[in-house]
Amino acid sequence: MRTVEAPRLAIEGISHRYGPRQALSNVTFSVARSTFTVLLGLNGAGKSTLFSLITRLYAIQHGCIRVFGHDIAREPSEALRMVGVVFQPRTLDLDLSVAQNLIYHAALHGIGKKHARSRAEEILAGIGLSERADDKVRNLSGGQMRQVEIARSLLHRPRLLLLDEPTVGLDVKSRASILQHVRGLVEEGVSVLWATHLIDEANLDDTLVVLHQGRVLALGAVAQVVEVAGTRDIRSAFIHLTQANETAHGNA
Repeated sequence: MRTVEAPRLAIEGISHRYGPRQALSNVTFSVARSTFTVLLGLNGAGKSTLFSLITRLYAIQHGCIRVFGHDIAREPSEALRMVGVVFQPRTLDLDLSVAQNLIYHAALHGIGKKHARSRAEEILAGIGLSERADDKVRNLSGGQMRQVEIARSLLHRPRLLLLDEPTVGLDVKSRASILQHVRGLVEEGVSVLWATHLIDEANLDDTLVVLHQGRVLALGAVAQVVEVAGTRDIRSAFIHLTQANETAHGNA
């Protein structure tokens, strides 16, 4: 009998409140192996709240989150040991070098200094930043800083990568470079949850989760969502879905 592989990430009926404000309402979706899943939503849709719940910065109020089949509330260490995260706010130490940032972070994962240095060199070579290893982070461009944050998240060889608005504020060239790099990781077996408000970052064969005002409005392949919405492209589908939701909930 063939064993069905558990999703890399399963969000099951997640709801979350900040006092009287409902930030997430019964959010359910999953991220399968070797897939690029786009969590698309405007600012304030609930994307960062969801990331904070997945990474246990916030306690789960309602619902369940499983990573590789492990309930993060009951088995947090086992659940998160194969997860890499890039949060929206930049968290590098600007006064340390690129290599120092990576080696320090590797120590948090129990990676020894010698192995960490070797791993950092390997990853930096893969993204074309080897020559900047000894430069202070503050001397990098915004796009290079993001590349270093992604490199940092990969030090422990995670199989699930979570990125919250990773290209915000970057120029077109930097955005394209980072997207290309992360999509390449999917080809190597990594699963990616890519949260963004930028519609053009979704490809037709990506899995799409449309999140608006804390609710999932659509889920499926981008091409399928466009077809079901009866529109010509993802931008039109997104506008149609969000306007219909606001009308239904009296917010138009």
